[in-house]
Amino acid sequence: MKRWGLLLAIVLLSACGKQEESYRPGFSEQAANGTKEYVVGIHPLHNPKRLFEIYGPIVAYVEANIPGAHFRLEASRNYEEFEKKLYSGHFDFAMPNPYQTVRSLKHGYRIFGKMGNDEDFRGIILVRKDSGIRTVSDLKGKKVAYPAATALAATMMPQYYLHTHGLDVNRDIENLYVGSQESSIMNVLRGHVAAGATWPLPWKTFVRENPALAGQLEVKWQTGTLPNNGWVVRKNVPPELAARFAALLFGLEVSARGKDMLAHLPISRFEVATETTYEPVREFLKIFSATVRPIEY
Repeated sequence: MKRWGLLLAIVLLSACGKQEESYRPGFSEQAANGTKEYVVGIHPLHNPKRLFEIYGPIVAYVEANIPGAHFRLEASRNYEEFEKKLYSGHFDFAMPNPYQTVRSLKHGYRIFGKMGNDEDFRGIILVRKDSGIRTVSDLKGKKVAYPAATALAATMMPQYYLHTHGLDVNRDIENLYVGSQESSIMNVLRGHVAAGATWPLPWKTFVRENPALAGQLEVKWQTGTLPNNGWVVRKNVPPELAARFAALLFGLEVSARGKDMLAHLPISRFEVATETTYEPVREFLKIFSATVRPIEY
């Protein structure tokens, strides 16, 4: 626990600088004690501090149950930085969003799992209760916030929703990409934008931790669903180790300790997935790119 606490402090301090000193493009290295080090990356679901608080215990649990291997959780300040690391093969294991999951297949990764609870993988669009926004057309000429252009549930799916409900999202509104889920929510709360997009997990966390502030907002619209965030592993990671890593993730739901860790995400389980699982995502990306704005997929 002392080693984990020290590591957490170092990484969090690094994340506050202009660049993360812990990031060096490349592959696994030998840890200080001679064990093999594997880098685990989680896409920016939260700011780095929050991400370490909720995913750090899971990575520590995996390490404790795989002798001879060291796993280092690494946060990224934003989607651009995470994608640079993912597509350069920096991560050994990663949990990208579904769009990044599909794209990672071209960069030396394979899909082995995913978050469960697909019913929660949808976009939601928030407005202030006192905003006067009643219909999608009321957003014309106004600003809308999103975490990042490559966020699927929190950006692409809401933009497609607005498109299918009569808005030209490239001309009728001003799209602001504000860097994180929390920032998108706060921009609505502070009145900087008329609406903000996110997805249920960070919204549920915000409601739980800030009930009075959340009470000033409402979920005005929500999108349909797609398969949830994926788990990928670089193809040159030993198959036996990858299988053990996966088994530990998928087994979290059967123990009280594991359920507690999952509840902080909050989801009920991780589950097996393959490339076929993400065919609905490919179809969505194809339609989105053709009708809303061009993207690489």
